[in-house]
Amino acid sequence: MNTARISFAKSALSLGLVAIIGTTLLSGVDRVTAERIAQQERRVVLQQLGQIIPPDRYDNALQDDLFTFTDETWFPQGQQVVAYRARRNGQPVAVILRFAAVDGYSGPIDLLAGIEADGRLAGVRVITHRETPGLGDAIEAGKSDWIRSFDGKSLGMPPAAEWGVRRDGGAFDQFTGATITPRAVIKAVRLALEYHERHGDLLYSSEVTPQEAAP
Repeated sequence: MNTARISFAKSALSLGLVAIIGTTLLSGVDRVTAERIAQQERRVVLQQLGQIIPPDRYDNALQDDLFTFTDETWFPQGQQVVAYRARRNGQPVAVILRFAAVDGYSGPIDLLAGIEADGRLAGVRVITHRETPGLGDAIEAGKSDWIRSFDGKSLGMPPAAEWGVRRDGGAFDQFTGATITPRAVIKAVRLALEYHERHGDLLYSSEVTPQEAAP
């Protein structure tokens, strides 16, 4: 009996050690993978910032002149919005907002929207999404020119009633078999423009802090 108990205890101990080692290894792999994903995402963001606002248009360090804020009215679901400010000789040139379109078909769509100081869109880019390949992924600049249709647009151009897909009477194309995705992006970009119109002074203020940026 004692021998059986000792054997059982050894087996249990061995299994416990294997479980601990396995959990530790998986945790380490997850941590390394998460860090690599974050680094890759940072590289993508920096690259796309330059696509939206060319570096020769500003003389400050865009990746350092930033702050984060939340505002449920324009950026729902408690998301943290990042504002990158472009300046030249200390004067505002544009702001690039990083935020999410929360109504995507397969989940949030992470976006960058560059807004000129006068309220026109310099450009919009998609950072990450989980939309259906071959349908919703046409929001990617590398797969379609659709995302470039925002260039030069503003709250007055097109009129407010036309900030939607053509199927809804709007000015923007939809995708064959995928209307929810472009609707979500259009809505999120319009809300970002509205925020810029109402709170541009906060976005460009050199004294602003994240707390002050949430009116």
